Amino acid sequence: MSRGSSAGFDRNITIFSPEGRLYQVEYAFKAINQGGLTAVGVRGDTCSALVIQKKVPDKLIDADSMSRVWKIGGSNGAVVCGLSADSREYIRRARYETMNWNYKNAYEMPCDQLAHRMATIAQVYTQEPGTRALGVASLIIGYDDENKLPLLYRTDPSGYTAGFKAVAIGAKQTEATNFLEKKLRKKTDEEKWGLKETAELAITTLQHVIATDFKPSEIEVAVATSDNNFRQLSDDEVEEILTIIAERE
Repeated sequence: MSRGSSAGFDRNITIFSPEGRLYQVEYAFKAINQGGLTAVGVRGDTCSALVIQKKVPDKLIDADSMSRVWKIGGSNGAVVCGLSADSREYIRRARYETMNWNYKNAYEMPCDQLAHRMATIAQVYTQEPGTRALGVASLIIGYDDENKLPLLYRTDPSGYTAGFKAVAIGAKQTEATNFLEKKLRKKTDEEKWGLKETAELAITTLQHVIATDFKPSEIEVAVATSDNNFRQLSDDEVEEILTIIAERE
């Protein structure tokens, strides 16, 4: 067997290849792009925003039952890209961890603690025989009431997590990341991004990488605001932001 071959090293999630790679984890990353979805998260000055495409794979499916935006608890919520079944299990575990934290500590689980906890669980899945890494990546947002700051975190199958000013996951994440870097480089300290400005950048980024103008029914937008509330924007609110984007262009 040649050292460059993956044969034999991808049969078990706990076996490193000679190059130090875990092929099963890499396959999990590829599974994230299976649905062709892209999600974008942006952290503003008073809120964080998430946007993701809304695709209904079958005309017979009730579109209202196909959501990738999930409220987890308190001001925390998430979007999940990847396998649908794995997404539901990921959110189920996140809600369990949130309720367990609330029961033990008598206050809402902070967004950063939730992200680190879910990343820890994902990392365990990469080292235990008989388990499979979930084929999902997530963007988690919330509001830190103690420090008066919105938060945005990303998690993935490897167990990696970090806080971001802006981030993308999914099929077009590279193009979205490059676009976000250019936009954030132009932001000055005097500019203050509220709900509309933050959501506007997230939607603009997604429109840019998908190269299409969205209708309100084609995307899902959610925000975590300073009133400790995570909510999904209504079609009317999304339509208002899309109109602002169209007029600016």
